[in-house]
This record gives sequence, C-alpha cells and structure tokens, in this order.
Amino acid sequence: MNQQKEDRSIGELFAQLAKETSTLVRQEVTLAKTEMSQKASEVGKQVGFLAVGGAVAYAGLLAIIAAIVIALASLGLPWWLSALIVGVVVAAVGYFLVQRGLSALKRQNMAPQQTIDTIKEDAEWVKEQVR
Repeated sequence: MNQQKEDRSIGELFAQLAKETSTLVRQEVTLAKTEMSQKASEVGKQVGFLAVGGAVAYAGLLAIIAAIVIALASLGLPWWLSALIVGVVVAAVGYFLVQRGLSALKRQNMAPQQTIDTIKEDAEWVKEQVR
C-alpha cells in the first residue's frame, strides 16, 4: 500500500486531494443543513410553548386583575383609580417580561457551531495533505 502511494504522480495525488476535498465540502454542507434544521425545530417548539403558555396565563391574569380592581374599589377607592393602579402595575410587569424574553432570544446562538468546528479541522487536514 505504501509502495502504491509512492508510485503515484503529483497530478494523481492532487486529483485525489481535490476529490476528497469536494466530498468533504459536500458532507460539511449536509452537516450544516442538519444542524440548522435541528436548531430551528428546537426554537419553533419553544416559541409554541411560549404562545400556548402565554394564552393560558393571559386568561388567568385577566381574572386576577378583575379581582384586584374590585378589591381596591371595595376599600373605598373610585373604580377608575383602582383600574388605573392595577393597569399601570400590570403594564410594568408585562414590559419587564417582554424585555427579558427579547434578551434571551438575542443570546440564542443560531450558528451551526459543530459545522464551523469541523470546517476548521478540515482546513487543517487539507494543509497537512498539501505539505
């Protein structure tokens, strides 16, 4: 086997290197597609949970808000002032939650990290093969 490698011409060696590099690039593209599909699927599932959870929580929140407005009004505050106080508090909490969710989405790394790492390894391999 070693004798065969030594008998090949430089042209044959470069042809084999080009063929192997081409195969490697195709495999890296396939890996990147697979990795991005997995990440997109995971994010989609998380967004679905957020939407359903948000809708259920919203219904419960409306009932709680109504109860708080009624409780404040029964303490002697005018209805409009009770509703205003509760509305401002709820809006502030909502703003905080939206900001927290947006910052979490911004931190999500969507880059195909495994593919990037293997491409770096492949580049090193090609450099060694050319030497």
